[in-house]
Amino acid sequence: MRVAILAGGLGTRLAEETETIPKPMVTIGGKPILWHIMKTYANAGFQDFVVALGYKGEVIKRYMVEYCSLASDIKVTLSDGTVELHDGERDDWTVELIDTGLMTATGGRIKRLAPYLDDGTFMLTWGDGVSDLDPDDLLAFHRSHGKLCTLTAVRPPARFGHLTLDGERIVEFSEKPQTGEGWINGAFFVCEPEIFDYIEGDDTQFEHAPLETLAKDGQLMAYRYDGFWQCMDTLRDRKLLEKLWETGQAPWKVW
Repeated sequence: MRVAILAGGLGTRLAEETETIPKPMVTIGGKPILWHIMKTYANAGFQDFVVALGYKGEVIKRYMVEYCSLASDIKVTLSDGTVELHDGERDDWTVELIDTGLMTATGGRIKRLAPYLDDGTFMLTWGDGVSDLDPDDLLAFHRSHGKLCTLTAVRPPARFGHLTLDGERIVEFSEKPQTGEGWINGAFFVCEPEIFDYIEGDDTQFEHAPLETLAKDGQLMAYRYDGFWQCMDTLRDRKLLEKLWETGQAPWKVW
């Protein structure tokens, strides 16, 4: 089963980091967040990836092409340019990097990946969020209901410290997920190929008409997940993820 990852957005809310690189290449612990997402899937045995490129997609292409050599000791024979890899990191992945256009919307990017997804069930996520969810559990839930699309519903993380007050006294301070605020789209999906019929074209935002229509048709199910989930929308989010990684408290590091 293949994993589709959308990695083509402009990342305007993280402009401090994305002037020269695409958002999925912003690093956490020295590795792009895209790598962290792929490691989570690969740990569960999902190792075939199809990545939708757009803004500065050449940066992602270059990283993937050079991945093995950058993670290994190498021997270069200058007379003929051959490169021999010695010991180093070996991830048994296949990665297809597909240019889906600079300004294409999320739905359009997904539809452009259709020829590369083998006309079967596939995983889908965005290239800017991490979680400790188990993709196998998500897939098992999807198969249990037989609908076209499963969306992972998560609790919104607190943007500011949550206070519980007793008069003037603070009795609790936390930045835990806002469990009283309902559920939001965590952007970890399992989809059937029929969802492509719900996407009109390049200008279609997947989060609008396609998901709305799937819901009206009774074809959209929610996998409720109370575990760790965090997107990297802002510089504040990136600093939070970096701190968790540096202190050895990164819940999404399941490998």
